[in-house]
Amino acid sequence: MAKIGSSIVVTGLTASALAVVTMLAVQAKSDATVTAPGTATGTVSSGPTAGKGGKTAAAPALPAGTGTDKRVVYSLSQRRVWLVDAGAKTAEQTFVVQPSAVSPLAGSYSITAQDSPKHLGSDGVEIENVVLFASNQGIAIGFSSAVDGSMASPPPSKHTGGIRETVADGKALYAFTTIGMPVIVVG
Repeated sequence: MAKIGSSIVVTGLTASALAVVTMLAVQAKSDATVTAPGTATGTVSSGPTAGKGGKTAAAPALPAGTGTDKRVVYSLSQRRVWLVDAGAKTAEQTFVVQPSAVSPLAGSYSITAQDSPKHLGSDGVEIENVVLFASNQGIAIGFSSAVDGSMASPPPSKHTGGIRETVADGKALYAFTTIGMPVIVVG
């Protein structure tokens, strides 16, 4: 009788888990809705931008209409994330991110999975503090930090859904979020 190698079993279990997470992300997207509009500005930033004379500029304003619940707001055009407490007029923290090769569509999602241990991402980079919330083109999409701190653009040939942030920002986002928390994606 032939033996099945442990690597085959692990690969099968991993593929099954990714399929379940993707299904849950699609279901969460169809069930989620955006709540009442918020019109606040974000002022706290771990990734400020330099203004004239090298002075640090204030963080970009929290996009309007992103709700009132405790949430994560992700702007595709600004390549920025805001961590917002329930009822808050400003973000608790905001930082820049490196978009994935496959981006989520604008809309309201819910966090479907979290994973903090270090492991290889779909692009072969060791990652940690993974927070999954969407899928597009059959690819699971979420935030993660490269263990080496890099935030390089994903190769165009790789269809990955990893939105990268710094290690410190990844730890903050992971600690801030819970399964089921809203993630609002704006253009």
